Amino acid sequence: MQRKSTILVTLAVVAILVVAVATDAYFTDRSPSDSKGSSSVGTVINIVAAENFWGSLVSQLAGVHGNVTSIVSDPNTDPHEYQSSPADAIAIANAQLVVINGMDYDTWASLLINASATPGQVVLNAQHIVGLTNAQIATVNPHLWYSPWYVNDTVHAMYDALVKIDPPGAAYFTANYASLNSSLYQDYMKAEQQLRVEYGGTTSVVTQQVLRNYSGGIDIAATESIVQFLANATGLNIVTPVPFMFAVAEGNDPSPADIATFEQQLSAGNQSLRCLVYNIQTVMPVTQEMKTVATQDQIPITFVSETVQPTYLTFQAWQQGEVAGLANCLNSIALGN
Repeated sequence: MQRKSTILVTLAVVAILVVAVATDAYFTDRSPSDSKGSSSVGTVINIVAAENFWGSLVSQLAGVHGNVTSIVSDPNTDPHEYQSSPADAIAIANAQLVVINGMDYDTWASLLINASATPGQVVLNAQHIVGLTNAQIATVNPHLWYSPWYVNDTVHAMYDALVKIDPPGAAYFTANYASLNSSLYQDYMKAEQQLRVEYGGTTSVVTQQVLRNYSGGIDIAATESIVQFLANATGLNIVTPVPFMFAVAEGNDPSPADIATFEQQLSAGNQSLRCLVYNIQTVMPVTQEMKTVATQDQIPITFVSETVQPTYLTFQAWQQGEVAGLANCLNSIALGN
């Protein structure tokens, strides 16, 4: 399936995160009451998530009141290029709740939803939840789940949908929602805040859909655009040519000029570059070449993935590992290793 182009833009973020802040800045006004509900199973909601990152989150909210199927989870597959199957069509047609990413990342899922037209089905599209229009698809990074702010908004919409579908289970969903919020913050968002304090520098905040200005953030490189939201959250500065990341995300070869620029950035003489972030699910000869150059020039490398890997991890445990890998990558040069 042909993928449409996307151009990197960044999200708005808080100006400077202070270490002493104990409250969760990502979850302001998002926690419902901590009333405890019964875990006894009455209604079991049939839920389908197009990808396992959204599937993990909705599964933790639904608990024993949900039967969740995540369609895209294969670590050897580029989700951008996923081709749906008849089994996917049946799963979506039978679902009471469907969660998709949008942004033309999972167009196959939208087509199946429209084809089934299941009465009473609730569809959550992360793109629409976070306020992105179809006109913005060509200009906004589609990897929404790497943004803690977008995750926050989507989890809240999942919670609302579950309560709407199963009102008697509201207290149970409320307790799960509070627990998930706490885990998301403690397990990885807090670590992002700490990295921002250590390496992010001072930033100038502008509107959500335009580039954010960096001042003092540590330089990193990336083989693909997926790392953008992680860089936003931690205040890091991606120096890789945007057209290079754009081309790789689309499955195209970057221009010779952009390849040469990237190779120069990875050269041993570049003292400012601290880490190469490598997407293991969009591997091409040119990304493998950049990894080789970085290794030869002793630039530390950390690896990220499009979907939850290993698949048995929760979303937050997976993201915690991604953040820890980035921290180790940044620290390796700082420590002189």
